Amino acid sequence: MSRTRIRAEDLFCTRCGRALRPGANRWPEGYICQRCMTRALEIYGTCRGCGIERLTPGLAPDGGKLCTDCAGGLGDFFCEQCGQEARRYRRGICGRCVLTERLREILDDGTGSVRAELLPLFDALRQMKRPWGGMTWTGHPHVQRNLRALARDEVPLTHDGLSQLTPWRSVAYLRDLLMQTGVLPPADRQLLLFQRWLAEKLPAVGDTDHRRLLGLFAAWHIQRRLRTLAGRGPLTSDQIRQARDEIRLATSFLNHLAQRGRGLAACTQADVDTWYAGGYTVRRLTHAFLRWAMRAKHAPALVVPHRSTSNPAPIAQHQRLALLRQTVNREDVPCRDRVAAVLVLLYAQPLTRIVRLTTEDILHEDGEVLVRLGDPPSPVPEPFAGLMLAYLNERPNTMTATKPAARWLFPGRRAGQPMTSKTLELRLRRLGFPTQRGRTAAIRHLVLQAPAPVIARMLGYHDDTTAQLAAEAGGTWQHYAPGDHTR
Repeated sequence: MSRTRIRAEDLFCTRCGRALRPGANRWPEGYICQRCMTRALEIYGTCRGCGIERLTPGLAPDGGKLCTDCAGGLGDFFCEQCGQEARRYRRGICGRCVLTERLREILDDGTGSVRAELLPLFDALRQMKRPWGGMTWTGHPHVQRNLRALARDEVPLTHDGLSQLTPWRSVAYLRDLLMQTGVLPPADRQLLLFQRWLAEKLPAVGDTDHRRLLGLFAAWHIQRRLRTLAGRGPLTSDQIRQARDEIRLATSFLNHLAQRGRGLAACTQADVDTWYAGGYTVRRLTHAFLRWAMRAKHAPALVVPHRSTSNPAPIAQHQRLALLRQTVNREDVPCRDRVAAVLVLLYAQPLTRIVRLTTEDILHEDGEVLVRLGDPPSPVPEPFAGLMLAYLNERPNTMTATKPAARWLFPGRRAGQPMTSKTLELRLRRLGFPTQRGRTAAIRHLVLQAPAPVIARMLGYHDDTTAQLAAEAGGTWQHYAPGDHTR
């Protein structure tokens, strides 16, 4: 009696179609890759076969979820320690129990117990839906070192204390977790990151006079502005990026003067003109430093050149409509990117505002879908309404301890933080999506369809902005006489 052997080139995952190596896992439905198996063992719900709420890694012929018994015996996944059904990682113990054991050891305050102040962090990490992510994170030596330092009070459990730890990216992630769980009081993470960057940047400036001027500029102009903005709402990554660029360009301008044998106090108009002649667009942010220096009497009165940096020409209306059709029909594009594209092309929203939207801003009332961008909320037409509702149920980055109840429409990877506008811009750019030109086309089309003040209130724009755009687009609404025109 002969056995049929499967060639390596004919071995594929029955779920995703990925090529497999001999010896791959085999379930009743067929061979399955490690990624699909891991994902399946994280799915809980009502079994299509027996109707019991439990782990449902199996697939029914109609695509429904099946428990391990109804799927034909996928294996025993009951944890020998807690009794819950989940993927087992070692010695018959599930990932949550393994993670709990590790956290108890790392967060031990020296008495055999988790430090009381860190109990909220301990509970959040061990209860995460995907414990493998927590095991990977806590497995890094620098993470264990920092957590032990906090648990044993070697470093104060404060924002200033965290600033003593390294590396800064890992510390920033830890800080977000501590604020998310209530261990640390809320603070603007972007402002803290800028202060950390500035503390490293200034000592690296070799010239003493330059370092003093940059320190004054950072303290009395940049940080003052950032604190004012932070008082109105969370700072964005774009605002911090601008602040860093202003420091970098101020440093480069001072070096430019030094090469010409002058200090800032002896700066001439020719020095300024030569500086901007090297590239006005990339050096435009030097404006802030020069104007501050003149106000503070560190530089003589000079003329700062100004050139128009207006937005590029908008795309044509037929191109905008073609892109909207693509957002509906292109199934190969992630739903997240398609929803973002709709918000740009249909409602002329900038990416900085899109990433600050929350799930509460998507309203589903009386069979109608609305998006709250201004007052009143804007209706979402089909088929975009269905796309929006589908995305709400499959938002990414919601399975870890950083996002136990993420409210952001576009959750980021850091605790309590949305995706950055830069990340979203890069994703859309890779798809060939013209965000700025598409947004300009959308707002110009909208102000031609309705009065500018109405568009401004619904989409969160300023009245003056929409009025100016309407005038540039040739709108005629401002010529209509006020009053009731229904008679």
